[in-house]
Formats: sequence, structure tokens, C-alpha cells
Amino acid sequence: MSSWDLQGKTAVVCGASQGIGQATAKLLAERGARVIALARNEDALKELLKTFKGSGHKYFAVDLADTDTLKKILPEIAKENVQILINNSGGPKGGALLDVSIEEFEAPFKAHLKAAHLLVQTVVPSMRSSGYGRIVNIISTSVKNPIPGLGVSNTVRGAMANWSKTLAGELGAFGITVNNMLPGYIRTGRIESLMGAAAQKSGNTVDEVEEQWIKTIPAGRIGEPKEAAEGIAFLVSPAASYINGINLPVDGGRTPSL
Repeated sequence: MSSWDLQGKTAVVCGASQGIGQATAKLLAERGARVIALARNEDALKELLKTFKGSGHKYFAVDLADTDTLKKILPEIAKENVQILINNSGGPKGGALLDVSIEEFEAPFKAHLKAAHLLVQTVVPSMRSSGYGRIVNIISTSVKNPIPGLGVSNTVRGAMANWSKTLAGELGAFGITVNNMLPGYIRTGRIESLMGAAAQKSGNTVDEVEEQWIKTIPAGRIGEPKEAAEGIAFLVSPAASYINGINLPVDGGRTPSL
């Protein structure tokens, strides 16, 4: 068995219907994991499962911001003997922090921090009993350098990062690691939406905005979802057994800090 092999592992992947979540779910299945995919769009989830290698895969259609509905499916997830959890949810809308009403924090905190906390509490018992646990949170490079114009996102992602670091200290002794993957500019629906908003605000075309953004990336291009998924697949693998409590930027070198 290679140090990247996930045979015999069960992985819960949130936000699996598109973008980085989808790429991650496919890659984990390819590496041998049985995948339990979570997302809002049931039709997309049904189609996604048809593309997975292996067998025994499942899905649950749920909006992570609807924590009451999420709580109803947690007993089912608890039965699945989960070793891997990928916390992932769509980013909040952009805008200056000072202009945000307090109500606009509610849904993002539920979809990110509260949903992740409920899921961790659900799967940690099976991780402890199997002596293997990998929790990866897909958040943002904003935890290192806040991104102008993404006030709510910066706030929620920062809370997630500190929650994660605290858990890493609490769970490490049980063979469970907790790490964050920080995507930079990855070609997803989220980045296309942000480019569109930036173009509208600046009066430039989307292509011009993309060209400007690429100039900030040492790698000289926008990343692909599969590249972000590869970083996650490493963190959940046996190869990463002694990596705990870190932030892993997958950003082509764009983040201007260590």
C-alpha cells in the first residue's frame, strides 16, 4: 500500500457538487476512498456519483447553512465509520465590512463554522476508534492576508482558522490531524463571480481583470480545481501523518507572507 492510498477509508466531502469540492471528491474516490458527498443540488450529486471510481459511495442533499436540517442527517453520517472530513462551503458575497448588517454574518457562520463543528463532533468518534482521522478545511488565503472587499469572508475564514488550530491541539493525540487548505485564485464559479464583480466595479472587462490578477501570481496563471484537490488529497493521506495544525496555501505563490 502506498502512502497516498486511501483504500478502506470513508470520506465526507462538503460542497461536492462543484469547484474544489467536486474535484476533491473525485480524486479521493480515485485514490480508493468511499465518498459521502454533501451539497445542496441533489441532481448534481446524483450525476457526480456516476463519475466516481469504486463502490459504496453516497450523497446527502443539504444546505450547510440550514443547520437544523443538517442535524437531522448527522445520525446517518455517524453510522458510516468516517475517517476523512473535508469542510467546504461557498464563500460569502463581497463588499466592505463597514457596510454589512449583523444579519449578513448569520448564514456564512452557519455554513462554515457551525456546520463544520457539528460534522466534526459527529465523525470524531469513528476517527478515534479507527486510530485514523484527517480533517481538512477549505478556507482562504485571507487568513494570512485579509482580502480587500471580502469583509464577511475574511471574518468567517479567520474564525475557521482559529477553530481549526484549536482542534488540532485537542485531537492530535488520537491520530487525528486538522489542517486548512487555503486556495488562491482557482478557476471555479466563485472566482468567476468575483472577477465579474471586479469588472463591473472598475469598468474593465472580465478578461482585463483576469489579466491584472494573473500579474499578482508568481506562477503566472489561474490554478485549476484539481491542483487544489491534490493538496487536500495529500493532507488526508497516510503520508501526512505528522502534519497537523497548518495552513497550506495553494495559490501559485501569490500570498505575500510565509
